[in-house]
Amino acid sequence: MTAQDTGDAIVRVQPTGLAQGAVIAQSLDNEWVDAELTRRMVEKGIALQDVEGVRNKEARAEYFRGLINTRQLVVNRVFFYNNKAVSRDLVAGGEARRAHQKLLADGSLVPYLLNEREPTDRPPNMTLDEDAFTAWRDTVSGMPASSRITCVRMSWEDQENREATIGALFNPFAGQVQRLTATDIPTLASHVGVPPERVPAFRERMRELVEFSSGRRSRDELVTRRVLYDEFVSVPGLGVSDVRYDRNKPFAAEIKQLLDLIYNVNLADALGVYPLTPAGSIRRVALQEWTTLRRTPAGTVTDAEELLLFLRRQAFSTVQDHLTPSAVDGLELADVWSLRQSEAWAAYIQAFDALTADPGAFHERVGAVFDRYVRLNAELVRVAAGRRARRLEASKWYPVIEVVVLIGGAVFSAVTGDETWNVVGDVGAVTAKTGGSVQLVLRNRLDGRRQQKFAREIATVRLDSEREWARFHGLVRQLPGYRETRGPRAATSSATVQDELPEY
Repeated sequence: MTAQDTGDAIVRVQPTGLAQGAVIAQSLDNEWVDAELTRRMVEKGIALQDVEGVRNKEARAEYFRGLINTRQLVVNRVFFYNNKAVSRDLVAGGEARRAHQKLLADGSLVPYLLNEREPTDRPPNMTLDEDAFTAWRDTVSGMPASSRITCVRMSWEDQENREATIGALFNPFAGQVQRLTATDIPTLASHVGVPPERVPAFRERMRELVEFSSGRRSRDELVTRRVLYDEFVSVPGLGVSDVRYDRNKPFAAEIKQLLDLIYNVNLADALGVYPLTPAGSIRRVALQEWTTLRRTPAGTVTDAEELLLFLRRQAFSTVQDHLTPSAVDGLELADVWSLRQSEAWAAYIQAFDALTADPGAFHERVGAVFDRYVRLNAELVRVAAGRRARRLEASKWYPVIEVVVLIGGAVFSAVTGDETWNVVGDVGAVTAKTGGSVQLVLRNRLDGRRQQKFAREIATVRLDSEREWARFHGLVRQLPGYRETRGPRAATSSATVQDELPEY
């Protein structure tokens, strides 16, 4: 049974009861910091609360993009009240809180519960933002009598939930950490920005991380991100509100990025949803997990010719409109709700669902996604202009499609523009590894940190041999306009059973 209808205000579902195309946004992790800012925090001893303004702006934009670009956003229940990018609407009350209630009621926002049976249960042994937690409880209790909140848990039978959570979350997290030394370390180092001369030291630090994790598992102790943070990342003895990353711990910034990536993609995999990794964070391909993939959500590409379909030239007219990449920053949650009720949003989601359901038909269906994406963004700007919360920029926006194929340490990027594809290959970190993924990126062709961008994995790649990889590489080289670069590049763009499981 995937859902329980108990007659109360909660619809209790298991992972199989989530919507097609549901996602988890890594940016809502209340310790998420992008790679560049993490390094600065480590070097200068800056506390997490000191960069709250920057983090909240980025997380808020990613939160809205997740809601605008996907059918359903699954959120760890703690982030509703311990992440100000989300909780600000609850605390504000009024129109903002009502919009949040509507998104909960129609299943657009789905709380993920660990041990709890109700979304308003207080998580044990955790410091909470008390004002936000009170606002969260008031938001839930103040919903109309006819409204119901969909919540997801591994199982709604408590003992089965504990076993399933350990099996699907804690053990795979520890297992992925322990597999780090089995990866190609120079490739892993290039993804997290470690220079070649420091690779030997990085390799040794990875060995220490794995040995520490293995030691805990041998003592039948859970390996959690918090435990590893304390040992390898954070300054010891500080409260949650004053978290700092320890520059005296070698590669603290790089290890934090790896742990955060493993933590978030592991939760997404356990729930059977897609992880959304924000711009500035390392990509999933860094984990080199193609030999041990636990799921292939959109099918697996195993043939070089089939893979080439994802990079075939497509002819799209470059659409020019008075759109601004920063328009999303002028929206409020009520505007996001309004967008999700529009015909433009429904058409875009329908097209995206069709694409992800059959990625092999990419060349036939991606045009509809692109066209409807442009229409949706026109609607977004119209809503932002109506809000008049800020003066819209006059610059033109040039929406384009980018297809990114990641194989081993190689990154192939094909970008539409002027009715042609510009294909670039970065093969500096290629090894004999032959697995990876295909990502569809919808973005603004103009550069800029606040550019509109949405990326989503649409297929898994697993070529059968190094020979297949060489054949694919040869085919790509023949594409018109192809150019190739070489060199390292960071790939930046989710025990003992106690009465209560510790926080994941």
